[in-house]
Amino acid sequence: MGRTLSVCISGLSERTTYHYRVKAENPVGTAYGNDVVFTTADKAVDDIIFNPDLTYGSVSDNDGNTYKTIQIGTQTWMAENLRTTKFNNGTAISGYSWYNNDSATYKSTYGALYNWYTIWFTIVGYNGNVCPLGWHIPSDDEWSTLTTYLGGEVVAGGKLKEIGTIHWISPNTEATNLSGFSALPGGYGGNGIFRRMGVMGYWWSSSRVDGLSSSLYFAWYRVMYNNYRDVSRSEEYALSELSIRCIKD
Repeated sequence: MGRTLSVCISGLSERTTYHYRVKAENPVGTAYGNDVVFTTADKAVDDIIFNPDLTYGSVSDNDGNTYKTIQIGTQTWMAENLRTTKFNNGTAISGYSWYNNDSATYKSTYGALYNWYTIWFTIVGYNGNVCPLGWHIPSDDEWSTLTTYLGGEVVAGGKLKEIGTIHWISPNTEATNLSGFSALPGGYGGNGIFRRMGVMGYWWSSSRVDGLSSSLYFAWYRVMYNNYRDVSRSEEYALSELSIRCIKD
């Protein structure tokens, strides 16, 4: 008669694939079961942790989503990632997705991931603005103004990141959220593939990178990490899907 064996395993990482085999020993010898594969689930999505010592404003988009806003130096930023599915003239956005194509799980906390052509349509006025009325996508210079105000790129990430390890995977290095920006690690997407949630957060700028020989546009973006305190600046393909934060006009 067969026997059922159960084992409780702790200390596993989120979103990680593991392999195991059952080993059986008796006086006759040793036998191994088949290789079995399982992948651990995503970390549970919970409410964003804002800075309780700061005063937040609010703004709503054309979809009816309401976002907290925060003044940082001379700038006012959204304190949440954009999650609209419409430009502010009511036209539907096509260049976006939800992480793992799962809006029910990720929309309210992490927002949507947008390709840069969505921003380009905003810049040229093709479909109206992806941001709420009176707001816009931050330029590369406006991102630099933010990080400079917070002490430079080398330390700004810690002051921008949400605290704790509910959303950021440990160690979430030097995260204080002193600014109130409450940056989240929403990862990135492209071609139906999604990566790096919990580890990195990526945000577009409105500034195109010129002079690169490619059939696709490139644009500047900012990235923050779970294991560093800095903010990095780099360029990315326009068809990649990253988070968006809007800044007040």
